[in-house]
Amino acid sequence: MRRVQGTSRSRFLGVLPQKGFCMTAAGTVVHANLEGGKGALKAVRKGGLDGRVRGFEEIPHTGRNGWINLLRFWRENRFQQLHKHMEKTFNALGPIYREKVGTISSVNILLPSDISELFQSEGLHPRRMTLQPWATHREIRNHSKGVFLKNGEEWRSDRLQLNKEVMLTAAVRRFLPLLDDVAKDFCGMLQARVEREGRGEQGKRCFTIDPSPDLFRFALEASCHVIYGERIGLFSSSPSMESQKFIWAVERMLTTTPPLLYLPSRLLVCIGAPLWTQHATAWDHIFSHAEARIQRAYQRLSSSQGRRSVTGTAGDQYTGVLGQLMEKGQLSLDLIKANVTELMAGGVDTTAVPLQFALFELGRNPDVQEKVRQQVRTSCSQAGGDPQKALQGAPLLKATIKEVLRLYPVGITVQRYPVRDIVLQNYHIPAGTMVQACLYPMGRSSQVFEDPLRFDPGRWAKEDGRKGEGQGFRSLAFGFGARQCVGRRIAENEMQLLLMHILLNFHLSVPSSEDIKTNVTLILQPETPPRITFTKL
Repeated sequence: MRRVQGTSRSRFLGVLPQKGFCMTAAGTVVHANLEGGKGALKAVRKGGLDGRVRGFEEIPHTGRNGWINLLRFWRENRFQQLHKHMEKTFNALGPIYREKVGTISSVNILLPSDISELFQSEGLHPRRMTLQPWATHREIRNHSKGVFLKNGEEWRSDRLQLNKEVMLTAAVRRFLPLLDDVAKDFCGMLQARVEREGRGEQGKRCFTIDPSPDLFRFALEASCHVIYGERIGLFSSSPSMESQKFIWAVERMLTTTPPLLYLPSRLLVCIGAPLWTQHATAWDHIFSHAEARIQRAYQRLSSSQGRRSVTGTAGDQYTGVLGQLMEKGQLSLDLIKANVTELMAGGVDTTAVPLQFALFELGRNPDVQEKVRQQVRTSCSQAGGDPQKALQGAPLLKATIKEVLRLYPVGITVQRYPVRDIVLQNYHIPAGTMVQACLYPMGRSSQVFEDPLRFDPGRWAKEDGRKGEGQGFRSLAFGFGARQCVGRRIAENEMQLLLMHILLNFHLSVPSSEDIKTNVTLILQPETPPRITFTKL
């Protein structure tokens, strides 16, 4: 089983040293003996080296001046390498540190026991960091905000209505066949390409490509089918330029978000900063694409309701998330538009990119690939064409996605603002402080995972059976609790179904098994998409 190569050598993020040094805010160096392992760390967090809880200002930090830090980020390209910056900083300062960049201050943590403490203090209306550039765009364009940008009771009320259509088991049962159809069609398209353009003897041909453009089209096709209730034909020989522009707009929006987070958005609007203009233009295109789809769906819904009233028949055809929300009328049309647009914007790159990593890791770990394939074959043979039964009988598929997201989390942090004062690593954290659980360093930490750089989906069967402090907080790629990703069930099932059909039809291999270099836009993604060889089975 191949390991992901790691450069870090610390106890927290690598393997070797037993001692760590921590620069405190006061400038003194505290010697931390870590030989006691997890028990010693727990004792430090709860009771401290000298038995007292230390003040917030004593938390190790990367520098007090946020504007100087911001200049360093730009000069050293830390925005694109933020995950590596966090890894190095945890190496240097230990399992908790403070950071201020521009206008944003945070406390960063990586141990599951600390993350558990954080989430226990999130309150009835959990808050995460507001993406201010997104919020400013909505305000200046007079668009309603979806749940991603809301907080408080307003957020909770809207979220409960959305959950009924995207999170509950009954909703998943309705949209799963739609995702399955798209996954089957994708594999049919890929089989035709392998036969047409591949090499080797008939029936055993292979084809090496960068699959990322096709995966982006798959993610958009699947999202449109579930959300709008319509197929848009992206697997045809000439997919529409409109859809390709939507994908480009989402990529531009994600790329321009991080640097804008640390600057006053309103000031950038006033001076007409080029970066802001690019960001706003990308969002404008995303909204116009969604508006056109919503109008078509509304016309279809009105037409079908008219036909049902004339014929007196009840319609039981699933109309997609949008149709369900419109029919039930619990949210205003403006709120439906806002939330559907957010779902679409957040549903392409966030599934297409993890699928790239999944194909790569399965390709360079043939033993793992074969274990998953055998389980999938057995499950599908017993499922009678029911995609839900097929997935339930192949838990290694879900474990593969969890393992991919452990090593390559889409979002590299999950943020919360505790509603009460808490103590983390024996430091006092005041209520209202933004605390970030840093997923990339956590996923590669030997303090959290055994042999962390090894790609091993089977580890999750063992993890799920263990008990211990923070045990349930090792897999947080979709967030946690009431504020977890609203599109989680769509994304999880979309990725599992595609992998299922690919493994049934193809053997995967990679021309190069070298580690993928990664960058961060708003999400973690490959610096260069990996090439995958598909061989027909």
